[in-house]
Amino acid sequence: QVQLLESGGGLVQAGGSLRLSCVASGSIFRINYMYWYCQASGEQRELVATISGGGTTTYADSVKGRFTISRDNAQKTVYLQMNSLKPEDTAVYYCNADLSVYFDRLNFQNYWGQGTQVTVSS
Repeated sequence: QVQLLESGGGLVQAGGSLRLSCVASGSIFRINYMYWYCQASGEQRELVATISGGGTTTYADSVKGRFTISRDNAQKTVYLQMNSLKPEDTAVYYCNADLSVYFDRLNFQNYWGQGTQVTVSS
């Protein structure tokens, strides 16, 4: 059973920082792309950042220069460093990954975490 578990969310003042973590567990053979999404109340889920297995990153325009995605392949963990936070960053942040498992190594499937709440006060 594969699980993605996020942590690091919380309440922070505008201009502050948070670091989100997401650990993948289970019979994982290989993790390809990893992603962070956010979903504000009443809004659609949006892609925030991506990172490839080789470390290539992309960002939504709204977070460029403020957020940094990184990963530790040995620990099966992806991070999102969030700096200069704004009230409009308030959302539930979800981890997402394309991965395969040991008993089906060539079949990459997509998995979601449960999300972690980030609230930025003005």
